[in-house]
Amino acid sequence: MQPSLHITFLGTGTSSGIPMIACNCTVCTSIHPKDKRLRSSILVQSATTTIVIDTTPDFRYQMLRVNVKHLDAVVFTHPHKDHTAGFDDIRAFNFFEKKAMPVYANALTASALKQEFAYVFAEHKYPGIPEVNMHIIDTTPFTINDLVLQPILVWHHQMPVYGYRIGNFTYITDANKIDAAEKEKIKGSKILVINALRQESHLSHFTLQEAIALVEELHIPKAYCTHISHQLGLHHSVNKILPDHIHLAYDGLKINS
Repeated sequence: MQPSLHITFLGTGTSSGIPMIACNCTVCTSIHPKDKRLRSSILVQSATTTIVIDTTPDFRYQMLRVNVKHLDAVVFTHPHKDHTAGFDDIRAFNFFEKKAMPVYANALTASALKQEFAYVFAEHKYPGIPEVNMHIIDTTPFTINDLVLQPILVWHHQMPVYGYRIGNFTYITDANKIDAAEKEKIKGSKILVINALRQESHLSHFTLQEAIALVEELHIPKAYCTHISHQLGLHHSVNKILPDHIHLAYDGLKINS
């Protein structure tokens, strides 16, 4: 039986974050805290296990902001920098927990991490660098302590990205297409988190309307949109027009599953 989950949205913004550097639009100049978005990542906790999905460029601050003192594993969705750039800060957990960090990633992402953080995987390591145990995953379910994760293959234009279902909770970021067989893995989820970049069509992300349509197609009772750009609009304005069971996520939001 899957344990109860506590999910914290560490970041809900797209690759540029909100506010975006040098932008003077209404969203980027908003003073409302729900309009300020770090890069997309979540913390998943059971009674005995804590994992993070993706180490964004904001990873250090995200960990400090929600006061994370212990981490059992890091799970990656794909190799883009807005989901991997904080990888080096894993070393803080190494220092205090005196052990290597288990890391789970598909072959594409693992290869990118080894290239971009070559010093972490070097034969002769410099003192104080991150210590990791890399686990290469495919779409086969895998276990981290009491959590069973079902990878879900989605498409970010032509790049394979992994979403994850954990019990009744499914998290999908950076997608604009999901094949029928993978949609079957999502069906039955009580909560779906799905990327919704903006209103206008995009090459590699679902629009808000496409995200809503997917939620309705799969009959998901509650959904949250994430990976949001400043082009989507002000949080309170967009949230008001959504169906009752769909909400915009925001940084710091906590939900249970």
